[in-house]
Amino acid sequence: MKRKVQLLKMGNIELKKLAVKASENAYVPYSKFPVGAALRTAEGKIFTGCNVENISYGLANCAERTAIFKAVSEGYKDFSEIAIYGNTEEPISPCGACRQVMLETEKRFKQPMRILLFGKKGIYEMKSVGALLPLSFDASSME
Repeated sequence: MKRKVQLLKMGNIELKKLAVKASENAYVPYSKFPVGAALRTAEGKIFTGCNVENISYGLANCAERTAIFKAVSEGYKDFSEIAIYGNTEEPISPCGACRQVMLETEKRFKQPMRILLFGKKGIYEMKSVGALLPLSFDASSME
């Protein structure tokens, strides 16, 4: 899949800056791979998150889920967009667990969440989580 660089709107620049700043708080003694995320709610409130590792890898948490869980714990459940930054040349993509959590929020609240993936040299935009996770497992799969 070829990624393309796009011009950023002012609101997206703010989200990118906040995602970069969040990555500076990452606790990554094992992978040395900091990631930051900035999540905008439908109401315009922004929550940030960073990845937090643990020697027991399964207990680590990614930046995207940290931001989403912070927002949900504060009573926000409707999200318009998320910016995800990795300290890499090309934009990074969320792991499978993060994709599933983002899909759950998008499907549950029937609000497409725009995803902005950043690296040092560019941005890749997805119009919805469904674009990241085709043929996904969601509540309709259990009917």
